[in-house]
Amino acid sequence: MSEQRSRRAFLGSVGTAAALGLAGCTGTGGNSGDGSGEGTTTDSVPGDGNTMIFHAGSLAPPFSAAEPKFEEKTGIQVTREAKGSVASTKKITQQGRKADVLGVSDFRLIRNRVLPEYGDWYSIFATNAMSIQYREDSPGADDISKDNWWEVLSRDDVTIGHSDPAVDPGGYRAVMSQQLGAIEFDGKKLYDDATYQKLRENSVVPTGTETNLEGQLKSGKLDYVIYYQSISASADMPWIDLQPEVDLSKATSEYAKHYAKAKVETDSGTFTGAPIAYGLTVPSVAESPSLGARWVEYFATEPGMQVLKDKGLQPVSPIVVPESGKDAVPERVMKHAKAQQKLGPMEL
Repeated sequence: MSEQRSRRAFLGSVGTAAALGLAGCTGTGGNSGDGSGEGTTTDSVPGDGNTMIFHAGSLAPPFSAAEPKFEEKTGIQVTREAKGSVASTKKITQQGRKADVLGVSDFRLIRNRVLPEYGDWYSIFATNAMSIQYREDSPGADDISKDNWWEVLSRDDVTIGHSDPAVDPGGYRAVMSQQLGAIEFDGKKLYDDATYQKLRENSVVPTGTETNLEGQLKSGKLDYVIYYQSISASADMPWIDLQPEVDLSKATSEYAKHYAKAKVETDSGTFTGAPIAYGLTVPSVAESPSLGARWVEYFATEPGMQVLKDKGLQPVSPIVVPESGKDAVPERVMKHAKAQQKLGPMEL
């Protein structure tokens, strides 16, 4: 049988592919709590009110797990809507809807599409990596490995699923991962252009959000899916830990320059490859911005960071905010954050 990563093995391997190599930015932070589970850095005085959160599909597992803990701690009732990050952003920028928090799997959507008209600041709080998941009875499952996945996925009898690139960063990142394998890195390619074209021919887009792919894979409608490691690690199916040159996990200048060679054109715009980094903000149209800030603060402190780890994401600690917008960051968030001009090689 090919290489199979278990959830336990993945969650125990932070600092490797999923940790992204954001030097000095991931792990436990000195001001993110006392490590005692619920921590003491988020106010524990009961509050009241309701807060609306729009967020990426891949944030559904950690946000769902955090919701009852946050509600019990704060007295604030949480309502969430999960959709692709591009679509979630459009709810605010094009559909006139209001939310107290926007959480996306690509922080650039906030930087480039929300600011400055619909917001003043954002934070980077988590990282991830791309992966391939499959069933034990998928065509070629007995042959596939980290060293030959492209050979198996380019066979005539294989169907590959990924989410819609126009709606979801998980979709355009899946296409980017395929593109990058045919682009030279460190003097070599994983495969040639003909193999890339075959991978694209075998690929289908059955859903707008990556979290819907798991059920279609289990049912046999899809043979393989390309989505985030955090999803693969939580599903009871084998998966492939991809090479760093294609998994968008490394935030170094060398890898970022390579990732930027991948481009995906969609009806929602053209997206360029970059290391995966998740963003959170309180939009300027928020009806209860103070409640939204408490949700952001929760994920800047130990309880929220532990939830992220438990669900296969790697928290950025301390969370990072752009130097240029730090004066707009709510005080309760800023006290757990670090203001920077760059995150690794990425301009903020």
